[in-house]
Amino acid sequence: MLVRVGDRLASAVCGTQVIVVRPPRKAVTITCGGEPMRPLAEAPAEGQGTPVDTERGTQLGKRYIHPEYGLELLCTKPGDGTLRADGVILEIKEAKSLPSSD
Repeated sequence: MLVRVGDRLASAVCGTQVIVVRPPRKAVTITCGGEPMRPLAEAPAEGQGTPVDTERGTQLGKRYIHPEYGLELLCTKPGDGTLRADGVILEIKEAKSLPSSD
C-alpha cells in the first residue's frame, strides 16, 4: 500500500482510525487487528470482524512509528487491534526531552 501524508486509514475489525503523518519510504502493508487497514471512505462499519491480533491496542492521540521505514501514524480513534507494518509492531513515539535550563 502506498500512502501519503494526510491519508486517513481505518481498521476493518476494530474502531482504530489513524492519519498518516509521515509516509514510509517504500510500499508497506499496514495492518490493525490482523487485517489490512483501508482508506476511511472504504472501511466497513465497525464490528465487521473480530480482531485476531490484540497484543496491544491503540491509544488516542499517540503517534506510532516504524523507524526503519520512516512511517509515522497518529491515532485519531482508539481500538483493540495492534498496528503493524509488514508484520512488525509499530511502537509509540516517545517525547523528546528538552535540555535543562540550569
